[in-house]
Amino acid sequence: MDDAPSWFVSLVCLGAVYVAALCARPLAYLALCLRRPKDLHRYGSWAIVTGPTSGLGRSMAMELARRGLNLLLLDLDAANLQETSDAIKALHPVKVKSVVLDLSLVATPQGDEAMRRFKEAMEGLDVGLLVNNAAVNTPGAVYLHEADIERFVRMIRVNLWGLTEVTAAVLPRMLARGRGAIVNVGSGSTVAVPSFPLYTVYSSTKKYVAKFSKSLYVEYKSKGIDVQYQVPFYVHTRMLSSAVKAKLRPWFVATADEYTRTAARWIGNGPLCVPGAAQKLQWCLTGFVPDWAHDWYRIRLHLQHRAVTRRGGGGGTVIAGGNSRGGQAAVTPNASNNPGAVAKEIRA
Repeated sequence: MDDAPSWFVSLVCLGAVYVAALCARPLAYLALCLRRPKDLHRYGSWAIVTGPTSGLGRSMAMELARRGLNLLLLDLDAANLQETSDAIKALHPVKVKSVVLDLSLVATPQGDEAMRRFKEAMEGLDVGLLVNNAAVNTPGAVYLHEADIERFVRMIRVNLWGLTEVTAAVLPRMLARGRGAIVNVGSGSTVAVPSFPLYTVYSSTKKYVAKFSKSLYVEYKSKGIDVQYQVPFYVHTRMLSSAVKAKLRPWFVATADEYTRTAARWIGNGPLCVPGAAQKLQWCLTGFVPDWAHDWYRIRLHLQHRAVTRRGGGGGTVIAGGNSRGGQAAVTPNASNNPGAVAKEIRA
């Protein structure tokens, strides 16, 4: 190297820096895998889960119950809450409480009353963990000017406003005890790709959740509260359509139970988590693709989604639960226009 030209040495150094940067993610992942998972009971004996009646939310509630945590479940459908509570108690010797709370009604008289009941339900409980899982996606891939703005408003209320209000209600109780953990379920669209066209508002709400989570992590880490943004990629739930599943390698798509077992293991280990080796690999591979190529591919793929939605008559409600890569979703027809209609379809 002593006789090598300076330009060659510079290229070697740049290459070494680039390789080191590429290796940083997998090495950090391996380091965390070698850690023993945290005992979630150290945070408290009760966990709160939003959107727990199906998909990732239900699997997470079951996993936390399997680990011996009592549960306070929040959802908008009383019958589904009762069924989920009964199913959990039939399998695990834990206490389960539930509160009917429609997050699409936050900052309304009905929403304020539901939040009051939620706060009352927390009284006397050693709440150590909050899992913000509930989310709403758009009714298929649409240009912003084509969309039903009221549905976007409801989506923003659930994904952004509701999550913030629930977190703000729980934090004072964690601060009083000096311990706690908050998990916010996000979307692969926020970390893997530079844009998510035609699902713009949905992915933007999840980007808010990502920044919200990281900032809370910095704010409250010194106060004994761990805040983590968990990012699912492809998971077998109602969010993922059969057409998309058919195009994916089976080992790239985790079941909800597989995902939540890994996700629960990572709680408290850093501000950002992509649970599962296959999901982590997908994230790493996207780093090799330039932004322009991501944008080129995504707009074409999502225009195909839009065409499918329009052929199906449009106006459907996409089921979401935080486990999205955006529009790879099942569409249910003809959601009604009442304020809670979209939210009734969101617990995937």
